[in-house]
Amino acid sequence: MGDLFTETVIVSVLAATIRIATPLILAALGELITERAGILNLGVEGTMLMAAFAAFMGSYMTGSTLFGLGLAVFSGMMMSFVMVFMAATLKVEQVVTGLALNLLAAGLSIYLYKAYFASAEQTLPTIKVMALAPIPFLSDIPYIGPVLFNQKVLTYVALLMVPAVWFFLYRTKYGLEIRCLGENPKVIDTKGMSVSLRQYGAVIAGGALIGLAGAFVTIGSSARFVPDITNGRGWLALVIVIAGNWRPTGILIAALVFAFLDAVQLQIQGAGVQLPYQIFLALPYVLAIVLMVLKSRRGHSEEPARLGMPYFRGER
Repeated sequence: MGDLFTETVIVSVLAATIRIATPLILAALGELITERAGILNLGVEGTMLMAAFAAFMGSYMTGSTLFGLGLAVFSGMMMSFVMVFMAATLKVEQVVTGLALNLLAAGLSIYLYKAYFASAEQTLPTIKVMALAPIPFLSDIPYIGPVLFNQKVLTYVALLMVPAVWFFLYRTKYGLEIRCLGENPKVIDTKGMSVSLRQYGAVIAGGALIGLAGAFVTIGSSARFVPDITNGRGWLALVIVIAGNWRPTGILIAALVFAFLDAVQLQIQGAGVQLPYQIFLALPYVLAIVLMVLKSRRGHSEEPARLGMPYFRGER
């Protein structure tokens, strides 16, 4: 057990925390923009899964990581387009739509994978994983350098998106309009602006970030694609939005907490600690349940007042 507290192990765990948090931060920020527009997208898991598959296929077919990233973003945007079309245009129940998207993605991704690689049952197809991109000089700083400045490009993007999304939502006209959609869309409507059009823009933009999150699951950290490779990260992203009180900074903190627990359990398994590893695997999800209970007991919350409620023109 003492091996877990050496400097090398601590630095390794902290670096892994930042890496593991990358898809959680991206997906949660994408969902934040979506929910601020009043749309509850429970299809984050399915959107990430399809994006992960698209990134894998794009990289495998072309050998280009950049093409895989682009295809993943496009996939995330298309899945989100379906979500907002059903929610904002057809006014379908948003919870049902999100769950249906998850089921669609789970079946479609594995069907397409098996259809394309039907003749490759003996040797599983692999792709080249995105390499580390150490920042010159900064990555050489003791302790801090290996943790923050020796990561992959998508990790830097995820960290930079936190202040970028904050600035967009709270310091721009369009961000104010999006937040207004989640609180009182009638204000937007009475000013002669399209509620649906702005919801489409917000949800599709959020889908692009969720697509990046899915891409990181495959070309960012795994050389192969397997069924349900997202492993519940989309659901965790939904919890992180709530735990972060619908704010980018809160989302960052919550994502790092979940990622730290995951990094610790991986290190404990590697160290051969004689404890059931299932306990540590369950820790992030147990924490998620605890946080949900605590949040329900607190009176103050920044949850959008119209979250999940379709807007009908002319309503009071």
